[in-house]
Amino acid sequence: MPDHHPKGPTTPGTEKLSQLGRQTIQPESPEVAELERVPAPHKGRRYVVRFTAPEFTSLCPVTGQPDFAHIVIDYIPRDWIVESKSLKLYLTSFRNHGAFHEDCSVTIATRLVELLDPEWLRIGAYWYPRGGMPIDVFWQTGPAPADVWIPAQDVPGYRGRG
Repeated sequence: MPDHHPKGPTTPGTEKLSQLGRQTIQPESPEVAELERVPAPHKGRRYVVRFTAPEFTSLCPVTGQPDFAHIVIDYIPRDWIVESKSLKLYLTSFRNHGAFHEDCSVTIATRLVELLDPEWLRIGAYWYPRGGMPIDVFWQTGPAPADVWIPAQDVPGYRGRG
C-alpha cells in the first residue's frame, strides 16, 4: 500500500512525530491528547517562544456551559520545543473538558513544563466573563531571566475584550 504522507525535508529529531504531516483525530480530552516535542534548533541561545490561543474553549465543570479564554504562553527553551500541531490539538481537547479556569490554565502550563523542561515558562489566561466577572489566571515557573527580552502579553483587562 503506498504511503500518502507528504514528503519533505527531514529535521533531526522529527522522525518520531506522530501528528505533524499526518491526518489526525481531535483528542477527546486533555488526558489522552499527545503533546510532542522536537529538539530546540538553537541550543545555548536564549530566546522566547510565544503561542497565542485567542479562542480557547472549555466547559464549566458544574453547569456544562462553555467558557472562553485568550491564552498566551511564553517560554525559553532549554533542549526542547513543543511541536505546534500537537499543542493546537492539546488546547482544543479542552473543548469538551469540564474544569474551572484556574485548573485549565495551570494544567496547560504544568504539562508543558513536564514535557519541555524549559528554562522559563509563563502562562497568561485571560478568561471572558460569565456571570459578569472575568477570571484571569497567571502562572510562571519563577522569575524571568533579566537578560532576555520578554515582551508584555498586551491582552487588555476586560472592557469588551477581544
